[in-house]
Amino acid sequence: MITMQTEKFPPEVSDRLKWYVYRLVDPRNGETFYVGKGKGDRVFQHAKGALPTSADEDVTDLKAQRIKDIRVAGLDVGHVIHRHGIESEDLAFQIEGAVMDAYPGLTNQVGGHRSGDYGVRHAVEIIAEYAAEPFEAREALILISIAKSYEEADKDIYEAVRGCWVIDPERARKHKLVLAHRRGIVVGAFRPIEWLPSTTAYFPWHTGDENRWGFVGEPAEEATARIYMRKRVPEAYRAKGAANPIRFIKPPSTTG
Repeated sequence: MITMQTEKFPPEVSDRLKWYVYRLVDPRNGETFYVGKGKGDRVFQHAKGALPTSADEDVTDLKAQRIKDIRVAGLDVGHVIHRHGIESEDLAFQIEGAVMDAYPGLTNQVGGHRSGDYGVRHAVEIIAEYAAEPFEAREALILISIAKSYEEADKDIYEAVRGCWVIDPERARKHKLVLAHRRGIVVGAFRPIEWLPSTTAYFPWHTGDENRWGFVGEPAEEATARIYMRKRVPEAYRAKGAANPIRFIKPPSTTG
């Protein structure tokens, strides 16, 4: 049984691991708090990078804070290789996403690879998604995935989609329709009236980066809603590996 704390793989081991998916475990309670993928000594880099650089360091990363708390307790982060010998990064992405789905409450700042598309859900939801007809854009619009903002906060669809986003406000103002989608199905259609900076005056719940924007608006008219609501987002608008929840969409007849 290996009891020593390991900080790197021997070369002969690293070569055989290929791509792998790993978990960081808090030894105080056995909880997995981070899931990642990598090659070489990637799994060990988090703990090394979590050492404080100064006495008054401002820690904003939940993962780094968790690692530091473990060290303060006189313990070491547990490094678990969940799956190794993976032949490609794309396959590692998919396995990483599946493992992340199995461990809610992680400190990962970005969700699993395409977990919004292929992540955990009820069988009824899967049937509804794949049986739904894909929509066809009739006008220039902004398509926003609200999976994270809707599920992790006490918001309705409008509040989840209206902000706050890393978005070019001038470009956004040229688009008169915003569609909210969750797990590939359009669940809201809104007409923005005004795009505003992400201050608490306009968005009381937002306490993060002020270099974001959101909108105030109203539900799209019934005729427009019928075109998009409960329709499936076409595959062409769901770029593989895309982490940005926002897509600017032009109707097929639009060029340039």
